[in-house]
Amino acid sequence: MKASFFVLPLIATIAAAGCSPNGGGGAAAARPRAANDAVPVTVATVVERPMPIELRAVGTVEPFSTVGVRALVSGELTAAHFQEGQDVKKDDLLFTIDPRPFAAQLHQAEAALARDTAQAGNADAQVKRYRDLVGRGIATNEQLDQMVTNAAALQATVKADAAAVENATLQLEYATIRAPVGGRTGALMVQAGNVVKANDTAPLVVINQISPIYVGFPVPENSLADIRDSNKAGTLQIIVDVPGDQPASERGRISFIDNAVDRSTGTIMVKGTFPNADGRLWPGLFVNVVLTLKTESHAIVAPTRAVQDAPDGKYVYVVKADRTVESRVITVARAAGDWSVIASGLTTGETVVTDGQLRLVAGKRVTIDKPAAEKAAGQR
Repeated sequence: MKASFFVLPLIATIAAAGCSPNGGGGAAAARPRAANDAVPVTVATVVERPMPIELRAVGTVEPFSTVGVRALVSGELTAAHFQEGQDVKKDDLLFTIDPRPFAAQLHQAEAALARDTAQAGNADAQVKRYRDLVGRGIATNEQLDQMVTNAAALQATVKADAAAVENATLQLEYATIRAPVGGRTGALMVQAGNVVKANDTAPLVVINQISPIYVGFPVPENSLADIRDSNKAGTLQIIVDVPGDQPASERGRISFIDNAVDRSTGTIMVKGTFPNADGRLWPGLFVNVVLTLKTESHAIVAPTRAVQDAPDGKYVYVVKADRTVESRVITVARAAGDWSVIASGLTTGETVVTDGQLRLVAGKRVTIDKPAAEKAAGQR
């Protein structure tokens, strides 16, 4: 039992020696902890560069034109010459209605025209004879007038017959239905074998013209003057992105500005026309629209990743010459892609933290870490 009382003071003495600043190994352990107090961060430099002034909106893709194809004559639909959803060109054959009744009507009209043309020719000959007879005193003027009247009536009949032939020809042409515009066909509403009616309410098929194509989107009314000025100068660009679609953006031009502001929303509807040669834009799609009004030549910008949100505004961490940071309140004029235009709070050449802000407080020392892209380039 007495030996235990000598052991405890000995252990306490060893522990005290280990914790002493001058003890063996104590200083070496303290120095790494001090070095690790610096927070590794990624930084960027505040620069001056041209920046576009942009309007962003969500737009809706609309067909350039929509045509409901209907029959202009009644009859049996004998054939549909396309598949649902097929692209067709203007004047492509779409449907055939049984042409035999219309061909028979045309033959009948042509026969009537031939008969009445022959009779009109004979009436003209009679007029000539009676004029000769009246001149010789054999026939009266009343008889000549009767011949003239009869010839005129037959000439009118010939004109009516010619009109009937033209109408019958047109009816026969209507039995063949062709595409009025080029575009993408929708669902086939009537199958071959059904009887269709002239100018029926339901179309046989709907064609949407999608090349070119419209994108409609609302813009704030206070931007209308800038839009009109830029559009007149020919500098206005519209860029749209399809969410989830990776290929390059589609570019177009403004083709329509509505004639009134929607007072309920304070916006005005604008439409842009896009070539849509590859068919990426589809009627009904929602797309992201970027409207570039003009370019600010000397804008002070910083990466948007550097800008942090606070309850009373926005701020950034600025790296000072001694590698400590300060929290700086800033005013952001606008954001454009990966860059934010700074209205106040920063000057060109200052260094701001773009990654690692969560571990920072004002006065904290930092070490500058290379971005991932630079590290990968150095390893190759």
